[in-house]
Amino acid sequence: MRKLASIILFLVIVSNSFGQSKNSPLQISHLTGDFYVYRTFNDYKGVKVSANAMYVVTKEGVVLFDAPWDKTQFQPLLDSIETKHNKKVVMVFATHSHEDRAGGLDFYRQKGIRTYSGKLTDEILKENNEGRAEFIIPDDATFTIGQYNFEVYYPGKGHAPDNIVVWFGKEKILYGGCFIKSAEAKDLGNLGDADVKEWESSIKKVQSKFKNPKYVIPGHDDGTTSESINHTLKLVQDYNLSNNASSKSSQK
Repeated sequence: MRKLASIILFLVIVSNSFGQSKNSPLQISHLTGDFYVYRTFNDYKGVKVSANAMYVVTKEGVVLFDAPWDKTQFQPLLDSIETKHNKKVVMVFATHSHEDRAGGLDFYRQKGIRTYSGKLTDEILKENNEGRAEFIIPDDATFTIGQYNFEVYYPGKGHAPDNIVVWFGKEKILYGGCFIKSAEAKDLGNLGDADVKEWESSIKKVQSKFKNPKYVIPGHDDGTTSESINHTLKLVQDYNLSNNASSKSSQK
């Protein structure tokens, strides 16, 4: 009887711990080596949606790729990283101008953290009178910080006119942001600023430039499989095919 009670108590504790983790507004998971994926949440069309972002721990500090979608987590993310790794965030990159990527630029810049975005992202943020990065990067730039080298690349329009991706060549890690959909995605999601026609050629540029990634981090949903690139391409092609068919039908 005592054994049964102990098992039940253990299951309750495990269930509660998983429940708290699942419901946490900030979730950090280990990807590989010094790389971590973190997740925050916000409402999109009345539904709670997750947003993925990434950071890497280097000898010179932590490099953050995209800010939390939930602005209440701007500071908790810094605190969690410092507690977990005993290092401070020293660089923040925004992969495009939407709130789930660039929303924290002003906050982190005021903290004295070096912030970066592409030129197109900066132009959009300026036009919308939103917080901007301190440093503007060219369409294809390489960075070295601590023991890591990475490339920031603008492939062309896609999910947004200004979306960029990040590539860690030695580790074969591609951070796709919202430019890449997860392998489980059923559709292309928010297309408010998208150019789906150009998205196809932009994906093919990424496939050609960054071959055989081991991990691919999409902007939303679960998974880090490289299959997400091909899946995104298929979603884009299917969308364009459907639109072309509808256009031809309406012309008859």
